[in-house]
Amino acid sequence: MNVRKFLNVSGALLFVILLAAFNLLAVEVGAKQNREGRLVRRAEAATGDRFTFAAETRGGVRVFAVTKPQPEMLRAIDDGFRDLFVIARRNGYRERLHLTDYTVFIARPDRTHDRNKAYSPALKIAAQGYTGSQYDQGGYIFVAGMVLTLDPCSFIVPEHTGEWARVAEVVRYEGEHLVLYHNDRARFDATMDHSRGGAHPILR
Repeated sequence: MNVRKFLNVSGALLFVILLAAFNLLAVEVGAKQNREGRLVRRAEAATGDRFTFAAETRGGVRVFAVTKPQPEMLRAIDDGFRDLFVIARRNGYRERLHLTDYTVFIARPDRTHDRNKAYSPALKIAAQGYTGSQYDQGGYIFVAGMVLTLDPCSFIVPEHTGEWARVAEVVRYEGEHLVLYHNDRARFDATMDHSRGGAHPILR
């Protein structure tokens, strides 16, 4: 085979390889977009919000929000997860301890202050298992955050305009349920419903 023919064959082969790689990448990107689309629709059904802004924290957490998230909010999300992962490893857990494993939805809060006028953004959900408990507000309860899906790992927190340490704490606490689901199913089952007792932090 002369040099020119060899180069032509090599070039054609390289083109085929690159085309196949491009097609594979396109399929993977399309599948990811479909998964994210389903997740966003589920979050919108749960909250009644429209999550029109998409972002990533510096650490790689995927974020969807009703308004453009403030940089402090994104940093607080990373901080909460990092605190959680340190404690999870201390408990011997290894699964789902990367920031890129998680998606966080930032929803419009149903309240911004509690009954004592303290700043406390929260989401309003049906009381269900909490009916008649100290948390029952008349068929509904206010929560600082709520798990959306166990796999993929996602949850919803209310939008904040300050007190970023509170955001980090909420992220850590919601994340506890997901870490337990993927590492310690018995402990997850025992702590998933706070109406039966127990509170955050679960992991110490």
